[in-house]
Amino acid sequence: MNFFDYVDENQARISFLLIQHIEVVMISVMLATVLSLIIAVATETLPQVRKVALSVAGTILTIPSFALFGLMIPLFGLGVVPTVLALTVYAVFPILRNAVTGFETVDEGVIDAARGMGMGSWQRLWRIRVPLAWPVILNGIRVATIMVVAIAAIGAAVRGPGLGELIFRGLSRIGGANALNEALAGVVAIVAVAAILDLLFIFLGRISTPRGLKLHV
Repeated sequence: MNFFDYVDENQARISFLLIQHIEVVMISVMLATVLSLIIAVATETLPQVRKVALSVAGTILTIPSFALFGLMIPLFGLGVVPTVLALTVYAVFPILRNAVTGFETVDEGVIDAARGMGMGSWQRLWRIRVPLAWPVILNGIRVATIMVVAIAAIGAAVRGPGLGELIFRGLSRIGGANALNEALAGVVAIVAVAAILDLLFIFLGRISTPRGLKLHV
């Protein structure tokens, strides 16, 4: 059986695992986005704490994915929870880094003008600073998403959901019937997911970026 015949015969299973893969990635990225924005805003007047937060997030990113997933097992067991938590941890740094950069590049004159118009700190945050920093923040979310799509495959080591199951199962049976096709199907599907999500983020950036900022993105 060639690769295309294998995919055709197993398209229901591959599609199911592909949807699982996208779900676990998007849940993790959403959690990381919320966490990163909270940290970026909360540490705005605490530069030393912000440096520590960035250093910790960056250091965690250097932990090999196999090791981090393994460290989750004693605490959270196997399955979805350790997979989502590990992916969330990996996604924090690029989003946090870009959120900090985005907020720092907002013109202070614009903030002062908003303050002069009587806007409170929350109004300035949601009506001025987040929209102006949004292109940079979104780029961090996009980078984190593509990175996590690949790392999510390792989640199969802790019985996490997604396309990693095809790769691990295929490699464990290498030499057996359709083992290479199974592993290759997982790899190709992950590349396809990364490409589709990347295009979606480019489209989201085009429709969600304030018109006045598009010329500068």
